[in-house]
Amino acid sequence: MRTHYCADVNEQHIGEHVTVSGWVSSRRDHGGLIFIDLRDKDEVVQIVCDPAENAQVHQLAEEVRDQFVLIVSGKVRARGEGLENPKLKTGKIEIVADQLTIENRSLPMPFELGDEKVNEEIKLKYRYLELRTQKSYDIFKLRSKATIATRNALDELGFLEVETPILTKSTPEGARDYLVPSRVHGGEFYALPQSPQLFKQLLMVGGFDRYFQIAKCFRDEDLRADRQPEFTQIDVEMSFCDQEDVLAVGEKLIHSIFKNCGFDIPQKFQRMSYSDAMELYGSDKPDIRYDLKMVDVMDIFERCDNEIFSNIAKDPKKNRIKALKVPNGDNIFSKREMKRFEDYVRKFGAAGLGYFQMKEEGLKGPLTKFFSEEDIQAIIDRCELKVGDAVFFGAGNKKLVWDYMGRFRVHLAEVMDIIPKDQFEFLWVLDFPMFEVEEGKIKAMHHPFTMPKTVDGKIEFDDIEDLQSIAYDVVLNGVELGGGSIRIHKEDIQAEIFKLLGISDEEAQEKFGFLLDAFKYGAPPHGGFALGLDRMIMLMTGASSIREVIAFPKTQKAQCLLTHAPSEVDPEQLTELSLRIRKKIEA
Repeated sequence: MRTHYCADVNEQHIGEHVTVSGWVSSRRDHGGLIFIDLRDKDEVVQIVCDPAENAQVHQLAEEVRDQFVLIVSGKVRARGEGLENPKLKTGKIEIVADQLTIENRSLPMPFELGDEKVNEEIKLKYRYLELRTQKSYDIFKLRSKATIATRNALDELGFLEVETPILTKSTPEGARDYLVPSRVHGGEFYALPQSPQLFKQLLMVGGFDRYFQIAKCFRDEDLRADRQPEFTQIDVEMSFCDQEDVLAVGEKLIHSIFKNCGFDIPQKFQRMSYSDAMELYGSDKPDIRYDLKMVDVMDIFERCDNEIFSNIAKDPKKNRIKALKVPNGDNIFSKREMKRFEDYVRKFGAAGLGYFQMKEEGLKGPLTKFFSEEDIQAIIDRCELKVGDAVFFGAGNKKLVWDYMGRFRVHLAEVMDIIPKDQFEFLWVLDFPMFEVEEGKIKAMHHPFTMPKTVDGKIEFDDIEDLQSIAYDVVLNGVELGGGSIRIHKEDIQAEIFKLLGISDEEAQEKFGFLLDAFKYGAPPHGGFALGLDRMIMLMTGASSIREVIAFPKTQKAQCLLTHAPSEVDPEQLTELSLRIRKKIEA
């Protein structure tokens, strides 16, 4: 139906007869001449309908409206002097139509394509129309490049692409499973995989050595900007490796993806321990594009005359008192803004937010009366304060302080507009705790198959939250891009981890029996990682949400406004599945 794509027609084709096809991006009637901007996959070309050249084509062009589907033939000519459009690849030429076919007509658009102010729900309802925009096409063109680069890079590194099941067994992996009822086995259910974790480990037992998959994953969890109920990850696993081997593959893969997508990034990434990330940035995924590090001032506050602070400081195992210096902050922020900052951290559980201002005459602020001259100087020295600086303080339970001061750090950077644009800063965060304790219950921070750091093959710790694992996350601009770990492949270590998690032998066999049984037949040392493809493309394109980089996404309520899913089904289908719907009784 075409001889050329719209973008391919240029000055070299002047005088040639071509055929192009696509959608009408715009139509302009200049009282004789009709100009049509025709767009196909990634560019527009200008069509001229001149009654002097072809009256029949001009008459038909009068019927044309935006988003009509056309097939147009005509001769290419140079645009008139001063009429070139340097913003377009085709801006130096136009096609004088001698044949025009209206292949399909279009209703008026429910919204103007490319209008960023249009309500997102309307865009999602008509997602196929939003996909016609240049912005959307560029996003998915980049996404395609990224997946092709992934396959090429891992193929060169000796990895095999292997598909794992979508219908599988429900296993506890940190989020709720999506369940699929079985018709053949009434009352029993499959689960959609939260990740291919168990199957990729079985592939290592099967001797595949190096596996990868661009895998669909499903998690029934509360949604936000970088979450969807179904998402795509680049899943990688390898045998007979240690942490350094895995990180090297991760860096090579990410570098290759970004290079093939047109971005120049370092071949080696910075590294930071989980402990340093939390103590300095209050986050296990710190954005290191800007400074604003936290400083520990527990020992100084322990000596102050304020009992609230001094009592907090007496328990350094449980609590933290952190200072966050803002260069020139005293000149930037008013007292009213200081008050708003306190209101901000209170939203995340903070009891308050202390602050000092560095003046010409010394440190000033509501708290200075509680400190000796020596300790005031100690604060100035510890925080490296200069005249004009402000310094904020958070105090309390360490996890709470890390959280709200980490959030406050990001908030300050946004308020001061100091976050560099068009810059990629990668970071490996290493040495994660093996466990975390929530409401008195011990949970695996990653998953129960993560290898703990052992001493002569034995698990040793004083406080269970201090036990480290061989786990790692890769962070990009404050977003967790992916992560992984070295896996447990020894039966005695796995049994001890299950015991610490309160998982009995019977429960372990019921939930993970097929994997544990496989490990009895010679499991190699193995490890791997997974990268969030959607998040990666979101960061590359500067999109505000992964919904923009998924062809047909769900809303934050996990609904598809296009297909109206989820939806009720025919009662006969429920009967076949041995199911019935009971109305939820409101409390």
